[in-house]
Amino acid sequence: MSALIDVILPVFLVIGFGYLAARAGLFSDSAVDGIMRFAQNFAVPTLLFKSIATLDLSGAYHAGLLLSFYIAAFASFLAGLAGALLIFRRPLTDAVAIAFACLFSNSLLLGLPITERAYGTEALAGNLAIISIHSPIFYGFGIAMMEWARARGHGLSAPALGAKILRAIFSQPLVLGLTAGFIVNLSGIPLPGAVMSAVDMMVRAAIPTALFGLGGVLLRYKPEGDRATIAMICGCSLILHPGLAYVLGRWGFGIDTASLRSSVMTAAMAPGVNAYMFAHLYGVAKRVNASAVLIATALSMGTIWVWLHILP
Repeated sequence: MSALIDVILPVFLVIGFGYLAARAGLFSDSAVDGIMRFAQNFAVPTLLFKSIATLDLSGAYHAGLLLSFYIAAFASFLAGLAGALLIFRRPLTDAVAIAFACLFSNSLLLGLPITERAYGTEALAGNLAIISIHSPIFYGFGIAMMEWARARGHGLSAPALGAKILRAIFSQPLVLGLTAGFIVNLSGIPLPGAVMSAVDMMVRAAIPTALFGLGGVLLRYKPEGDRATIAMICGCSLILHPGLAYVLGRWGFGIDTASLRSSVMTAAMAPGVNAYMFAHLYGVAKRVNASAVLIATALSMGTIWVWLHILP
C-alpha cells in the first residue's frame, strides 16, 4: 500500500495545488482554460509522440494480451454508454463522453509505475505493448463516436459522415502527435539531439500541467446531481474493465502470468486526465468526467491493492 501512496499521492498533490490556487483567486478561469489548451494541444501530444517514437513496437505484442485488454475496454464503454442513455437519460453526446471515461484507463501515469513497483521493470513489456496503441485506438474510436453522435439528424450520407469523422480525427493534436511518433518509429528517421532535448522539455511539462489545470477545473465542476453517474464510471473503470480482462486473459485466451499482470493492471487504473480532456474538447459532460477522474483515482488505491492480491 505504501508503494501505491508513493505513486498516487503526488498526483493528488498537484491536482490539489491547482484547485487551491484557483480557489484562492491566484489562478483565473481564463488562465485555467489557457493551461488546459497548452496541455491538450501541445504538451500531451508531444508526450505521446515521444512515447511512440521511442517504443520497441515489435517487442511484446501477443494477441491474447491485447484482446483481453481491449475487449474488456470496449465492453466497459458499452456499459457506460447504455447506463448514461438508459438509466441517467443523458443526451447522446454526453453519453459518449461519459462512456469514454469508462474506456480510457490511466495506463501511462499510474499503470507503468505501479506495475514496475509491484513486479519489476522486466514486467513492463506487456504494458508498453498496450500503451503503444492505447491512445490511437481509443481517441480514434471516441472521436468517431462523438462525430457520429453530433451528426445525427443532419442528413449526412455515409461517405460525407466518414469524411467528417476522418477530418475530425486527424485534426486533433493528440492524434497528430501519435501519428508523427509512428512515422518516426517505423521509418527509423534519426532526430537531431537538439530536437529530442526540446521534446524532453515539453514532455516533462505535460503531466504536471494537465493535472494542475485539472485542479482548477474541478473548482468549477462539482459533482452535485451527478453522483450516481460518477459511481457508474468508477464501477466500470475499477471493477468491470479489469474483471473482464482477468477472466478473458486467464480462461479465455490462457495468456502467461506476465501478460495477465500487464493486461489487468493496465485495465485496473482509474480514468486518466484524458477522460476530462476529451469531454473538454467537445464541451459535454465536463463536470462528470472531471469529478470521475479525481474520485476514481482516490478509490483506485483500494481496488488496485485488491487486484495485486488476486493476480498470481
